Amino acid sequence: MHTYEHGLAQRRMQEMREEAQVVSRAHRLHRARRAARRAERAHRRAARLSASVY
Repeated sequence: MHTYEHGLAQRRMQEMREEAQVVSRAHRLHRARRAARRAERAHRRAARLSASVY
């Protein structure tokens, strides 16, 4: 019985680990997209300022 429970616990831990990796990947993707949008806005702002100077 002990080895059966141990196997179940190991499988559950593996599932939880995989779930955490998926969540982590999603968070990294979200942060990367947000950073890209911020960089794009900064680029546009700099272009407008540069255009207004000349």
